[in-house]
Amino acid sequence: MKNLKVLVLTLFTSFLLVNIALANSGSFNFHTGFFFNGDVLQISENQVMGAGKFSGVTFNDKGSGYLHNGEAHCLATFNVNNGVGEAKGWCSWSDNDGDRLFTSFNGSLYEGENIIIGGTGKYSGMTGSGPWACEDLGNNGSSRCWQTINYKK
Repeated sequence: MKNLKVLVLTLFTSFLLVNIALANSGSFNFHTGFFFNGDVLQISENQVMGAGKFSGVTFNDKGSGYLHNGEAHCLATFNVNNGVGEAKGWCSWSDNDGDRLFTSFNGSLYEGENIIIGGTGKYSGMTGSGPWACEDLGNNGSSRCWQTINYKK
């Protein structure tokens, strides 16, 4: 009987620890409308380089939760040589509570990876990364992007 109590207690404790660990990790999807303001320099006939700021609004795909109804600001650099592009930069994302998540990013001009580098409030201590993908909406500097963050806290 004593062994049964120990077994039940061990299983219960293991169950609680697993649930606590899972509650501190997960993923969320969000989308952003951006406007680009920057400089583009024609280096040669087949190459351009640039830098600037992307500003916009971000929404959690569920309609609430992490990074819903917040501002998005990214500083970016990019290079396009013979039609092949590379982008790097840093972003500050917020939600309607004013808490911020900070990421660095890299990739092509239209897809890549965000890497968490810091945060405030509910994002403090969060680590992780996730993919992003964007598309241009025309010649006036507007774009829309979709992001996923896989995190641990």
